[in-house]
Amino acid sequence: MADNSVLTSPTEITCLTDSSMFDSKVTETFKENSCMASTSNVDEEMPQVETRLILVQEAGKQEELLTVVKTIKIMEVPVIKIKESCPGKSDEKLIKSVINMEIKVPYVKMDSMEEFGGLDSPEFENVFVVTDFQNPVFDDLRKNDCRIVGPPVILSCARKTEPLPFSCRPLYCTSMLNLVLCFTGFRKKEELVKLVTLVHHMGGVIRKECNSKVTHLVANCTQGEKFRVAVSLGIPIMKPEWIYKAWERRDEQCFCAAVDDFRNEFKVPPFQDCILSFLGFSDEEKNSMEEMTEMQGGSYLPVGDERCTHLIVEENTVKELPFEPSKKLFVVKQEWFWGSIQMDARAGETMYLYEKTNTPELKKSVSLLSLSTPNSNRKRRRLRETLAQLSRETDLSPFPPRKRPSAEHSLSIGSLLDISNTPDSSIHYGEAPKSCTKSSRSSTPVPPKQSARWQVAKELYQTESNYVNILATIIQLFQVPLEEEGQRGGPILAPEEIKTIFGSIPDIFDVHMKIKDDLEDHIVNWDESKSIGDIFLKYSKDLVKTYPPFVNFFEMSKETIIRCEKQKPRFHAFLKINQAKPECGRQSLAELLIRPVQRLPSVALLLNDLKKHTADENPDKSTLEKAIGSLKEVMTHINEDKRKTEAQKQIFDVVYEVDGCPANLLSSHRSLVQRVETVSLGEHPCDRGEQVTLFLFNDCLEIARKRHKVIGTFRSPHDRTRPPASLKHIHLMPLSQIKKVLDIKETEDCHNAFALLVRPPTEQANVLLSFQMTSEELPKQNWLKMLCRHVANTICKADAENLMYVADPESFEVNTKDMDSTLSRASRAIKKTSKKVTRAFSFSKTPKRALRMALSSSHSSERRSPPSNGKVAVSRLSSTSSLAGIPSSPSLVSLPSFFERRSHTLSRSTTHLI
Repeated sequence: MADNSVLTSPTEITCLTDSSMFDSKVTETFKENSCMASTSNVDEEMPQVETRLILVQEAGKQEELLTVVKTIKIMEVPVIKIKESCPGKSDEKLIKSVINMEIKVPYVKMDSMEEFGGLDSPEFENVFVVTDFQNPVFDDLRKNDCRIVGPPVILSCARKTEPLPFSCRPLYCTSMLNLVLCFTGFRKKEELVKLVTLVHHMGGVIRKECNSKVTHLVANCTQGEKFRVAVSLGIPIMKPEWIYKAWERRDEQCFCAAVDDFRNEFKVPPFQDCILSFLGFSDEEKNSMEEMTEMQGGSYLPVGDERCTHLIVEENTVKELPFEPSKKLFVVKQEWFWGSIQMDARAGETMYLYEKTNTPELKKSVSLLSLSTPNSNRKRRRLRETLAQLSRETDLSPFPPRKRPSAEHSLSIGSLLDISNTPDSSIHYGEAPKSCTKSSRSSTPVPPKQSARWQVAKELYQTESNYVNILATIIQLFQVPLEEEGQRGGPILAPEEIKTIFGSIPDIFDVHMKIKDDLEDHIVNWDESKSIGDIFLKYSKDLVKTYPPFVNFFEMSKETIIRCEKQKPRFHAFLKINQAKPECGRQSLAELLIRPVQRLPSVALLLNDLKKHTADENPDKSTLEKAIGSLKEVMTHINEDKRKTEAQKQIFDVVYEVDGCPANLLSSHRSLVQRVETVSLGEHPCDRGEQVTLFLFNDCLEIARKRHKVIGTFRSPHDRTRPPASLKHIHLMPLSQIKKVLDIKETEDCHNAFALLVRPPTEQANVLLSFQMTSEELPKQNWLKMLCRHVANTICKADAENLMYVADPESFEVNTKDMDSTLSRASRAIKKTSKKVTRAFSFSKTPKRALRMALSSSHSSERRSPPSNGKVAVSRLSSTSSLAGIPSSPSLVSLPSFFERRSHTLSRSTTHLI
């Protein structure tokens, strides 16, 4: 290694030194400090030393390592500068930096410590590459303060073309590089020393105190000051197994111990070392919470068991504990339970302690609210005045009254209506929309004589105000916290899921906030000539823009809430905590989100009532009629958009269900009419006996068969795994290609059968597609009439009945006999096997020479064979081609290759169909 000699100058002392000269605190932060002298000055004053790599024992035998070592040309070397603060004084300042030096000397191999004496020279800055950090040679090198690295460090630097890093301690790999760890709860010094050593070998840094610079806390228990600080700062709390498992993967390239998929396996669950019991909950809720406890690493016992660490109490139902709890037992509210799950860490119990109703603290608070005092008359009068004022401001509450209002909320009835009365809403959940925090006027002046029109207008304003408060509750209490960055334990929901749940709620809120302000201005400055209808006409276009996106996808929003609540315990806990707050009025998020769906119809009813109480000579009468009409147009637009959305969703379901479905099936003008399950009776569109599904759209027919083997799954952008496609696409046929719909008569050998006479645009003859309906839900006659009607609409013909023809099964060689017999199934299996063999010896795999020979032999045989059946084929083609007199129209897609260029063998009796 480098010597400890020093180059001295009048003002500075510089030396090239090993990391062992630093203490741990100085070394951990050397890259955070800037070098006060320039690099050029350092180079001038540095002693002339060479840098080189020394491969120890097994490292010198690895071919990959020997090849990679040659590509590393630069090494980080520490430099110390000792600068005097003032000339003539003994005060000195330590300045540390790291510089890059070129590796000009070839690597050296070392097999034993006997060779160390000859390699350790002050002329060289040596780095020893060791494969086993438990080898005696490693211990000897470490005792000699040598710089040691493992093969993964060499391989990583070569792959990234980075210089060989400097570390004051032996560095085997960099899987914990840039990680700062703190430990708590370890009583055995040997275990702690082992863990700390492994962290250092993987490039991690250890700190004694837990603060904001710590990235991970390794805990052996769920108590203590460090644990509480980590929870409050949102620092991940890990098990010791995390370090051991990371060390097992030390030789893996590109492995990082901080990756979420790996790290989450070893996070300390919220209820580790906790034994819970539950009091005051229903059986269903208790079972759910017990199941959740086991999922989060805890266990549960009956109430009263001495081994329990926590008693979870439903504070709204439990008035008195059935026993005197011990000092070691934490008696907490259910909010502690759900809060721990939401934070993904055990919450502090102090904030959630349950207080009995007969405690001195609660008795004191109740006595302060009591009216049986010497000044009871004055207090009663003051309370009546307060309640009267509140009733004038908010006659209609948006929520039903709570059954058990707590004492702390009994004097703040307005908090149920005004979100601004919730002090924690904007503090804990980030910045809410500005309009959410806008306060309304304190009171509404009452005219001397209250007219019926004013009463209805006042009711309209009050319901609008309540509705705005509900929207503000949804945004402040649910949406803003879910979108907040830096959530403890990571994001509760994905951004796509949040967008699906809340949709255009903020836009709806902004529009109704403006409507509420305009209504409030009219009510405060009331005059019978004030036009209420103008307000809704003014914002009618905004209502059209904001409501359809939310109302149309409300069912999807509700489904997303249900699915996320089942699959994500943290979201379930988040809902439990926030839905229990008084602002929600004991209503769930889904129940609150249905309010926008109900709002516009209720506004239309109130405007209609207002019109009834408006005089005919009042100009607002006609304006209200226009406003009501505009609201009806908005609702009609919503219903129409909803119908289109549902139709598009059905088409998307077909696309997901049918493998290989053409993309051009998706169209804004297309809608799904009917789905029919059938079995193929002929050779087209697939083999006889194949299960075929027909999707009838308003302008085309999608034909798909059941897949023989279902492979793989589909993952949507919302991280939802869809089931694999169960059907295989065969053909997408425009309805204009269907020339006749044949209703096959019922016989002993033919049941529930029908056929389609199709003229593909690439064919000169018709093709017969015959099917048997397998579902009894839809009668065959209804299905055929429905099909004929849509075919007639497509080709612009009014006589849909003329498209249907009743035929005998013998005429078209159609029968359903023995479709499910063993012989039929065996025949289909043989056909499938033959097709596989044919594909195995396809043109792409057959040698060209063999193909030429086969083709030449086939051509020669065709020349020798007499055209005996040519006339018969021509006559059949001509007879079947005359079945349809309507010329074929262009298709969406051409028929697949299985429609061979020949006519289906039909009876000559079909010629009379025209």
